[in-house]
Amino acid sequence: QVQLVESGGGLVQAGGSLRLSCAASGRTFSSYAMGWFRQAPGKEREFVAAISGGGGSTKYADSVKGRFTISRDNAKNTVWLQMNSLQPEDTAVYYCAANDRGWVVTGTPRLYDYWGQGTQVTVSS
Repeated sequence: QVQLVESGGGLVQAGGSLRLSCAASGRTFSSYAMGWFRQAPGKEREFVAAISGGGGSTKYADSVKGRFTISRDNAKNTVWLQMNSLQPEDTAVYYCAANDRGWVVTGTPRLYDYWGQGTQVTVSS
């Protein structure tokens, strides 16, 4: 079992950047593939990015390719989402999630086993 806590959200103008962090508990963090998802008011949760347990494989939603980067440091039990060139449509609560099969890099929310509480990102125009 793993507990996840997101941080780093806030208010930013269009074109700006934010870096989100997800801190995980436990001693087997490298066994988990990690993902970022987001949910805007009135909309379904959608996939943003994912990374394999060892960090060697990544996957991105088309809407964020070239703008967002997911990374991890297993020694720190942390995964990050670097968000550049932010636009108002990126406004959402961003969630960190863990998949206990570390080699699986998926954008399907129901395949993730653990979720954080989310952090708000608001992009103004």
